[in-house]
Amino acid sequence: MANQKLDRLDKQILKLISEDARIPFLEVARACNVSGAAIHQRIQKLTNMGILKGSQFVIDPEKVGYETCAFIGLNLKNPESFDEVVEKLKGMPEVVECHYTTGNYDLFIKVYALNNHHLLTFVHDKLQPLGLARSESLISFHSPIDRPLPIVDMINAEEEEV
Repeated sequence: MANQKLDRLDKQILKLISEDARIPFLEVARACNVSGAAIHQRIQKLTNMGILKGSQFVIDPEKVGYETCAFIGLNLKNPESFDEVVEKLKGMPEVVECHYTTGNYDLFIKVYALNNHHLLTFVHDKLQPLGLARSESLISFHSPIDRPLPIVDMINAEEEEV
């Protein structure tokens, strides 16, 4: 999809709410030096444009019992079955992300499992029946960088262009 036209206020709003999704709109309005009504209208516009896709609480997987995070590259025996496989993956709660990729894999997924045994069972009992030619699992030990999009860089780049 083409890059949406965003003005400076849109970018300021995105920066503020990406840093704290629970920030009150009036606080955003004060920081942007506009009315609360203007913020409500802009948030609605950004939502209608598909730029904002809701808000959510971020749950720490380890603290609720999911000790294993893995990335799994999938190669399908029959690449025409992409859509069917993706629909089946959507029904697997362990799968939190799925990507069509270039390179060595047809699909690349991110999975959370309770432990390594759960991951093994997931791969054997749920993934293999999808018609895989092969898969490769990479276990993540830790994620030292996990942050929202660099909206501040969009604002700074705009200032440098002027």
